[in-house]
Amino acid sequence: MTFTLVATDLDGTLLREDHTVSARNRAALVRVAEAGARHVIVTGRAVGWTRPVFDALGYRGLAVCGQGAQVYHAGEDRLLTSVTLDRQLARLAVERLTAELGGVRFAVSRDGLAGRVVIEDGYRYESLLPVQTVADREELWSEPILKLYLYHPDYDDDRLTACARKICAGLVDLTHAGTGIVEALPVGLSKAVGLSLAARRLGARAADTIAFGDMPNDVTMFRWAAHGVAMANAHAELLAVADEVTLSNTEDGVAVVLERLFPTP
Repeated sequence: MTFTLVATDLDGTLLREDHTVSARNRAALVRVAEAGARHVIVTGRAVGWTRPVFDALGYRGLAVCGQGAQVYHAGEDRLLTSVTLDRQLARLAVERLTAELGGVRFAVSRDGLAGRVVIEDGYRYESLLPVQTVADREELWSEPILKLYLYHPDYDDDRLTACARKICAGLVDLTHAGTGIVEALPVGLSKAVGLSLAARRLGARAADTIAFGDMPNDVTMFRWAAHGVAMANAHAELLAVADEVTLSNTEDGVAVVLERLFPTP
């Protein structure tokens, strides 16, 4: 197999649990570049949350952020595309979910290069990444948003995703992006959409692309790319559509595959 585009998710895939990139994964990405192929980061994180990774890697290329909402040029620190979630639709989704499920708490990822993740009281948040807490739900809608986060104390991620899809069908799309991360997005938006836009700018095709991921939000990316590699720690929904399964993110599973495909001359 020959690939000219390597698309990697971050959390649970390229990154270790402490949000760093191992020396082995770094070296494997150098091999990719030396072979003349491109690496594109494709993440659910918005740009503001992804910048520390760009800085640590010295990453200067294109990245797909915000679940496909943002195509970002890291070298120029510039957004090439940005798709927002209509706040009136988000409000309506919140009303329906609250009426049907009760006890739901919400957060939003704001638009823009410096867009923050803003959470309301009661939203469970366990990540190392920074957030802003607000006391009044109305403050969630004070600026344009990329997506809406959902949390329910009595529902696990898979059940909450499934229920929210039924309740919000045709209004927003729902995806499960990580442990404790259930998101509502503009209808039709996905990592595949953002990756296809980035690939077009780089002169690459789906047939040229290998993709790495670990969660259901990577399913569309796997279906778009020629070859999808799931991590050993991946969700069952992604494992079901993967072309290959590698070692876990803590065992440098990305590097294991890239070393095989891009051997040292």
